[in-house]
Amino acid sequence: MATGRTDRGGALRRTPRPARTARPRHPGPAGAGVTATAIEVVRAGGLTTVQDLGRPGWAHLGVPRSGALDPYALRLANRLVGNPEPAAALETTMTGCALRLRQAGTVAVTGAPAVLRVDGRAVDTGGPVAVPAGALVDLGPARSGVRSYLAVAGGIAVEPVLGSRATDTLSGLGPAPLRDGDTLPVGLVVTGPASVDFLPTVPPPAELDLRVRLGPRHDWFTPAALEVLLGTAYTIGPMSNRVGARLAGAALPRVVPGELPSEGVALGAIQVPSDGQPLIFLADHPTTGGYPVIAVLDDVLPLAQARPGTIVRFHGVVDRSIT
Repeated sequence: MATGRTDRGGALRRTPRPARTARPRHPGPAGAGVTATAIEVVRAGGLTTVQDLGRPGWAHLGVPRSGALDPYALRLANRLVGNPEPAAALETTMTGCALRLRQAGTVAVTGAPAVLRVDGRAVDTGGPVAVPAGALVDLGPARSGVRSYLAVAGGIAVEPVLGSRATDTLSGLGPAPLRDGDTLPVGLVVTGPASVDFLPTVPPPAELDLRVRLGPRHDWFTPAALEVLLGTAYTIGPMSNRVGARLAGAALPRVVPGELPSEGVALGAIQVPSDGQPLIFLADHPTTGGYPVIAVLDDVLPLAQARPGTIVRFHGVVDRSIT
C-alpha cells in the first residue's frame, strides 16, 4: 500500500519526507531505582510507525487525530503486556518488522495475524511473550489483514507532541516512520503481563458493507451518482494508506463543476476528486479539502484491516436535509 501526502483537495500524491532529525529520548514514567530500556530496529518493514490513540481535539489548528487505525487491536496488545490502553506501540503494515530488546521484556502482537519468532523460534501471537535480553523479535508479513500491533511492556516512550506519541504521516508530527538502525526508548514497566493463554483472531472479510450518511455536498452530484454510490460495488485500490482508502469503480458524475473553497473534512468523509473515484479519509486525513464530500461513514474501523482488492459496498441514511 502506498505512502504519501495529499494535495489541496485530498488526492494522494508522493512527496519526499523532510530531513530526518535525531529522535528525542524520553525516560518514561518516574520510578525509583528503575532504568528505562530501549529497543533497536533491525528491520523496519515497509511502513512501521509509533501509534497510540491519537491526538483528537486539534482539528481547529489543522491537526488530524492520527493514532492507530485499529484502536481495538492497539488497546488489546497493551493490556496483554500490562500497559495502560493508551500507551504507544508499533503499527506495522503488511510486511512486519524485526526488533532487538536490550533488556529482558514482554511483547504481544495483535491485529493482522503473522508469524512471530523470538531468536528464530516461533511463538504464539495473541498473548504475552517473554523475551530475553538481546533476543531478536521478528514479526513476519501479515497472513491476512493489513496492520499488526506490537506492544512492549513499558510502552514506546518517545516524546509526546500535542499529548500524543503517534506518527502522523501527513503532517509529519510525532516520530518519523521507523528505519533500520533506529533506537526507540521504552518506558518503565508498571504491572505484569495479563494472565491469558490464547486469543483467537478473526480474518477480515473479503467484502465490507459500510453504512454512510449523505452530505454535506451530495447536492453537487447527479441523482444517478447517489444511486451508483449506494447500489454498486467498489474495490480498495493499491494507492491506499493511513491518509485515505482509494476506491476503484464507477465514477460519480457531478452537476456542479470545479472545486469549492476549502472546508473542513472529518474522519470517514468520502471525498470525490475530479476523476469521480471516491476516497475515504482515514486517521491521517487532512482537516480541510477542496473536493466535494458526498457522504460520511458511520465507522471507519472495518477499513483498518482491509487489503487492496477488498470489495466495498455502501448503504445508509439518505438524509437530503444535510447541507
